[in-house]
Amino acid sequence: MRIGEKRRFRRDPLKCIDILRRRSGADVFRLPHGGYCVRDAGLAQTLLRSPEYHTGKSGFFNELLSTRDAQVEVGHAVRNFLRAGLPRYRAELTPAVTALPEVSRWPAAGNTLVHRCLADLLLRPQSPVRTGGLTDRAMRGGVVFHAPRAWQRARAEFPRARLLAALTDEVRHRRQHPADEPRDVLDALLGVCPPAEVTDRTLAELHWLMYRAIVVPLSASLAWSVLLGCLRHTSDEPWPWPADQVVREALRHRPVPWLLGRTVPHAVELGGVAFRPGDLLSACPYLMHHEEGRWTAPDEFRPERWAEPGEHGSYVPFGAGPYSCAGAAVAQTLLTESLTALTRDARLTVTGGDTRAVISEGSVPRPFVLHRTPHPGGIAHDREGR
Repeated sequence: MRIGEKRRFRRDPLKCIDILRRRSGADVFRLPHGGYCVRDAGLAQTLLRSPEYHTGKSGFFNELLSTRDAQVEVGHAVRNFLRAGLPRYRAELTPAVTALPEVSRWPAAGNTLVHRCLADLLLRPQSPVRTGGLTDRAMRGGVVFHAPRAWQRARAEFPRARLLAALTDEVRHRRQHPADEPRDVLDALLGVCPPAEVTDRTLAELHWLMYRAIVVPLSASLAWSVLLGCLRHTSDEPWPWPADQVVREALRHRPVPWLLGRTVPHAVELGGVAFRPGDLLSACPYLMHHEEGRWTAPDEFRPERWAEPGEHGSYVPFGAGPYSCAGAAVAQTLLTESLTALTRDARLTVTGGDTRAVISEGSVPRPFVLHRTPHPGGIAHDREGR
């Protein structure tokens, strides 16, 4: 990649990939850091949904699980547990939002908010890992949320190692003393990962993978919803859209999983490029969500589009096809509930808002400051009636 492209990518990665797409006249174009991306949303849908590109296991789980069936079973078990735990999440939202200062720095404050509301579902409070404060220290130390600099990532390795060791001990203890019903995500994993197939250490790593895969995208998506909603609506009146519409539009406008890779299973020519088995070919949800002709004013943040028929193009915020996120509907609900709690009886404004993304493990907002001012008298302004 040329030096100019590297600088452009660091400055505004999503704009950079859009420029590369526009420059390309072929069906696929080369990505700045290697591999190729399909240009057209229709072809991207084919790539994401076609069984031809979904042979073997999903790369999300690395080598932690031996079969695709095991991966699917784990995804469903975690989704079902979180769905059943929605009332517990809602119960935590009110005190968590109340605890927010009127002026807070995001996305860090959103990270703390989401983590607090999910903590008991992810790992029960009576666990030695929780009572020892290891998960809280891991969050503050950059283990949960990917640190942007190499020295920060290196510094996070020690608390990560301590956390995984403690989780391994916890797995061993729970296998010796199994619970009747799952109390947290770790119990849900224990129910579908027998010791003969998944070792204690591997299950600890799998739990931490799921822990981060739940907390990080939810936190980033909530931060995008808050930022984009505030930048669009600047009056003193309550937001004119239901929270669900704001969340959907934020997931369209700035999808956290912004690039979805597929491994080419056999030699194929596409867009004039000859691909070999093992080559990486990707679809870009950001480009799919901003394709002209498929969306009305695709570069505008318009939550109201979700109340207008015929205004939607290809929409894949959680992926599509066999490798799509099993917990998409649950995540949508968690985000909507969180944004509803934040906007209820309060006026939100931001300073320092910048819609350029930072690409870490996904598309995340740059730091901004949220001013959350309670409405006098606590008049309810929730347009969804909750």
